[in-house]
Amino acid sequence: MPSPPSHPYYPLDADVVGYQPNQTPVMELLVSAGGACTVLLGVTFALARYVKPTLRVADRIAILWFVLSGTLHCFFEGYFMIHHAHMASAQDLFGQLWKEYALSDSRYMTSDTLVLCMETMTVLLWGPLCFVVAYLTVIGHSLRHPIQVIVCMSHLYGDMLYYATSLFDEYVHGRPYSRPEPYYFWLYYFLMNFIWIVVPAYYLYQSISTISAALKRQSEKDKTN
Repeated sequence: MPSPPSHPYYPLDADVVGYQPNQTPVMELLVSAGGACTVLLGVTFALARYVKPTLRVADRIAILWFVLSGTLHCFFEGYFMIHHAHMASAQDLFGQLWKEYALSDSRYMTSDTLVLCMETMTVLLWGPLCFVVAYLTVIGHSLRHPIQVIVCMSHLYGDMLYYATSLFDEYVHGRPYSRPEPYYFWLYYFLMNFIWIVVPAYYLYQSISTISAALKRQSEKDKTN
């Protein structure tokens, strides 16, 4: 008779080294994370309004989005990049949050090559560029939209690759990474990542439209000269 798995992750034979259950209740973890994000967004909104009171509401919302994304990329995902080899036993806030999220994708507990490489690029490249976009939005710099295009495309490509590799392994190789309860798949795996498809798609469209309009105006101006 096979021995029961030493961890709650799927597939049941996943090599999760040194797993220790979280010591903090799930709701307390989520409230702590939500509270930290609320403080971050509140401080960011106040600073943006103080630095440039004339900012449009749409630009303030964009700043909030890119600061939130940059913070999550550089710090939360940066935690994974640094501690990926021994997160299964972590009991700090970020470690426990990752262990909870990994119930929907155990690759974060096994130092999966694709996930690790993708997250490393996100931490080192896309996270800092999110802060650059936020800053360029505050000062109204002309480079905002070209860099915003790059950042949004990176989010879309990364998310689609993340979805595709996981679902391919599940439906082609019969190796699921999410627990069978719908809660983990639809709320953690699907919805939390789908946000980084919908919002970047909107800002990508915004930047393409802005750049296209600027080029059209320049072209019409050149014709009249």
